[in-house]
Amino acid sequence: MIRGAIAIFKRDFKKFLGNPYVLIFTLLMPIMYLVIFGNAMGGTISHVPIGVVQEGPPYTETPLFSSSVEELIHIQPQKDNPRLFDVAVYTDETIAKRDLSEGRISGVVVFPSEVSRDHAIRLYLDSSDYMVPTLVQSGVGAALAKTGSHNPVQVNKIYGDIKYIQFFGVGVIVMAIFMTTMMGGGIALIKDREMGIHEGYLVTPVKRSSIILGMISSGTVRAFLAGFIIFVVGILITGIIMRSMEDFLLVLFVIFIASIGVTSLMVSIASRFSNQQEYASTTAFFNLILFMTSGAFYPTIGMPDWLRWITIINPEWYSVHALRSIILRGQGLGVVGPDLIALLVFSILAISLGILTYRRTLE
Repeated sequence: MIRGAIAIFKRDFKKFLGNPYVLIFTLLMPIMYLVIFGNAMGGTISHVPIGVVQEGPPYTETPLFSSSVEELIHIQPQKDNPRLFDVAVYTDETIAKRDLSEGRISGVVVFPSEVSRDHAIRLYLDSSDYMVPTLVQSGVGAALAKTGSHNPVQVNKIYGDIKYIQFFGVGVIVMAIFMTTMMGGGIALIKDREMGIHEGYLVTPVKRSSIILGMISSGTVRAFLAGFIIFVVGILITGIIMRSMEDFLLVLFVIFIASIGVTSLMVSIASRFSNQQEYASTTAFFNLILFMTSGAFYPTIGMPDWLRWITIINPEWYSVHALRSIILRGQGLGVVGPDLIALLVFSILAISLGILTYRRTLE
């Protein structure tokens, strides 16, 4: 028994050492977790966009407004850190609130037009973003304290009190899509290759484009069903209430488009592999980078610049942003339209890449 176990051990360990690709990714993953996860979660949130406006009439700037704006511009969480706020001065309260509702800024500070301690300063917050509303509120309070202001501050969370489980629940929908695609579309393609189903034009006269499009179509349906189930379960667990049937249908449309984008990516990656171990190592790497930079569980505004740029090419970020805009903020197609366009463009590029790089020869 011992001799047989030793023989199996030697064979399996030699196979591991004989595949340098898997070996490198096995050693690389802990390092990437340290770098990516540590920076994604440990970054200092800075340059939060906020708006300031003085109610009117009259529109003449009061000393309270001028001094407070100056403090807000230069306030820093800690010494030698980047400034906390990027302050935009508005002349119209309606325009400032519109930009807040469309996600261009994270808060609006409305100062009274009369110099009096009895007049309240109104603070409107985008409460759908985890951590940022609390940071804005404390930063505004610190800036007002430095000016010596004793005016009361009325805080208005325009989307109500959003719990972290609701904030994170949106990201879980995208995680379900990715995991289903990774285990379904990608591995299914590799298994078919290992069995020789797709190999040889004489045996199976099917075009590469037909193979890739067929696998993406099948994977998309599976990913959509997984995303839909998690969405329904998430509503029941987190207590999220859909505002209208239009929002519900738009969520389903976003899940479908996200399923196409993520499935296209995973199938295009799988098209280059004929070994499940190599594919699993690669997808684990991509899962780490894409999910950590998607904003699913921590605001991307808190990430360093070198990590934040990945969101530009990250389909999961567009998916999370679109779903969060609809589910938590009640925003419509006008806001999530750019996200959908980005996902469609990404899907077209991924499908094209999968077709061009698909290997049909046996090794």
